[in-house]
Amino acid sequence: MNDPFSRALFLGHIASTLFMIGVIWFVQVVHYPLLGRVAPHDIPRYEQAHTRLATLVVGPPMLAELASGVILLWVRPAAVSSLQAWTGIALLAVTCCSTQFVQVPCHARLSQAFDPAVHRRLVRTNWVRTAAWSLRGLLVLWMLWNVLM
Repeated sequence: MNDPFSRALFLGHIASTLFMIGVIWFVQVVHYPLLGRVAPHDIPRYEQAHTRLATLVVGPPMLAELASGVILLWVRPAAVSSLQAWTGIALLAVTCCSTQFVQVPCHARLSQAFDPAVHRRLVRTNWVRTAAWSLRGLLVLWMLWNVLM
């Protein structure tokens, strides 16, 4: 991993993953639970703003994490195994599928009107993404450990 591209790719991957861990824990523990305290008549406007603004914050690092994770399948430090890279991709698939097929539809429904059951589902099912990103964090730190040792 002596070339600058490989180094930048690996460090960018670590940074984007660790950033997303911070975001997902904030969302899980603070943001989503507090959504239930917004006045029901304000939920549609709140949700529309949330979706627009959250996309600006999480879109670029999620894309960077996904792109760098895929490239790491072929361009990775010698100390990072193929199994580690593929495990990272599998965990990314979990976060992407959960986002697309569970969280996005919940937000879409809440942007129409507040539904306590949908809100509970959003908070409860987001634990899947929280766990997957947390495991990814441990994985990239293990990769970094291997590279540094």
